[in-house]
Amino acid sequence: MMEVNLFVAIAVGGLILAAYHYISKRYTYFLTKPIPCVEPSFLLGNTGPMITRRRDMVSHVRMLYDSFPDAKIMGFYDLTKPIFMIRDPEMVKKITVKDFDHFTDHTPTMTGTSEDIDDGALFSNSLFALRGQKWRDMRATLSPAFTGSKMRHMFELVVECGRSMAEFLRSEAEAGKRLEFEMKDTFARFGNDVIATVAFGIKVDSLRDRENDFYMQGKQLLNFQRWSVMVKFLLMRAMPALMEKLGTDFVDAQASKYFRGMIMENMKQRQAHGIVRNDMIHMLMEVRKGALKHEKDEQETKDAGFATVEESQVGKSVHSRVWKDNELVAQCFIFFLAGFDTLSTGLTFLTYELTINPEIQKRLYEEVMETEKSLDGKPLTYEVLQKMQYMDMVVSESLRKWPPGVVSDRYCTKDYRFDDGAGTSFVIEKGRSIWIPAIAIHNDPQYYPNPDRFDPERFSEQNKSKINPASYIPFGSGPRNCIGSRLALMEIKSIVYYLLMDFSFEPTEKTQIPLRLSKNGFILQGEKGVWLEFKPRVP
Repeated sequence: MMEVNLFVAIAVGGLILAAYHYISKRYTYFLTKPIPCVEPSFLLGNTGPMITRRRDMVSHVRMLYDSFPDAKIMGFYDLTKPIFMIRDPEMVKKITVKDFDHFTDHTPTMTGTSEDIDDGALFSNSLFALRGQKWRDMRATLSPAFTGSKMRHMFELVVECGRSMAEFLRSEAEAGKRLEFEMKDTFARFGNDVIATVAFGIKVDSLRDRENDFYMQGKQLLNFQRWSVMVKFLLMRAMPALMEKLGTDFVDAQASKYFRGMIMENMKQRQAHGIVRNDMIHMLMEVRKGALKHEKDEQETKDAGFATVEESQVGKSVHSRVWKDNELVAQCFIFFLAGFDTLSTGLTFLTYELTINPEIQKRLYEEVMETEKSLDGKPLTYEVLQKMQYMDMVVSESLRKWPPGVVSDRYCTKDYRFDDGAGTSFVIEKGRSIWIPAIAIHNDPQYYPNPDRFDPERFSEQNKSKINPASYIPFGSGPRNCIGSRLALMEIKSIVYYLLMDFSFEPTEKTQIPLRLSKNGFILQGEKGVWLEFKPRVP
């Protein structure tokens, strides 16, 4: 019996030693590259402080970025996986634009490694997750839906939500209620209503009806902070191919079924009754008929705002792929994610900055009122909103300091010779990932002097030419940039316009100044929320 126990102990010890040796060997990858690397911890690599919630994501990314201030590229380990971080904006531009064919995809974290995906998978078939030629075809399919001309058609749907929110707040104030709210929750409700009408073709009011089905299902769908989701996320990052074979889905199955059913029924009713509405479902139905085409718009780039990204030739290409309904429906998921989370994050930090910088808020309010006076009682239009220069300066600076996409990534699809032109040259092998740390580049004093200061003047007519475009990437860079930048900017500017007309943003006893960020998860949010008061303006 003792001999058996000894044998088992030796066998287990051997397995542990072999596993230790295998994992340790993975941490030798960057020893073969002529670039600096942050020293990893066993098993957790350089991700430990975030997994154990000792450091928020922004601080963590900036810590990695600041580890080697003279390097254009550096290495670190996400658990046991080696990751390249590009620190130099010109190299970011080179990789994402000039050499895009080597980095066409996002890292297959939650979608496995094959290009052919089950057409019923919600996230895996979204534009963000698609890869290879299928992504190119979907980008070209959807791109015409996000031009300036299409935004003009959707504008009334968006401003209707903004006016409705302002009217609700006025009625609450008239009832004697104090308008103190947590901004992330408040703007998530606004974003929910916008995306409901723009992308799903339904009207909901999540401020008056706080537990409506659409909002509650969306909250469940995007609840990424549950431990079960966090564990699933880590497993998908560590073993994407295995998780794909096991049929693991990142999104909540019940909520996914709810949204898919809603969209299909909406399409069915419109087709049966000849209903036409200028929203995303109409666009998808046009796609299904092959009727959605690019239209030349001379004002598209000129009036869209500094932060807007231009569509590449990939988005303007022609293809013959026929999409299945489920593949089109999946695009509404990524629109929902952007509206529910990314939009609300951008608005949360923008209103916070306006609150703690009252002189900037006052100047923006004055521009709003000047604009409103020039309308002479007529409704706000897309063209008038886009001509508000200080509004664009404020929004651009907010996206500079607080880009909701803290980090973006690219996946090397074929061996790539990295050459920085200064003597550093080596191969990034197929299958490796790179990180583009927008939050760190945007807050690097080399590109933005005194970066912690909220200063819209950086984007004035006199100063914006001094900004290196490659160092400003709130919506990403290259053909894989955010397809909805125009829609996002239109949403942000319109709600700020309507809120500032009637309310000032004021701090309360719950407002955390200076703001500290949450260490809970991989998203940008306040440690204790961002609490502000909408104070009614005196006529």
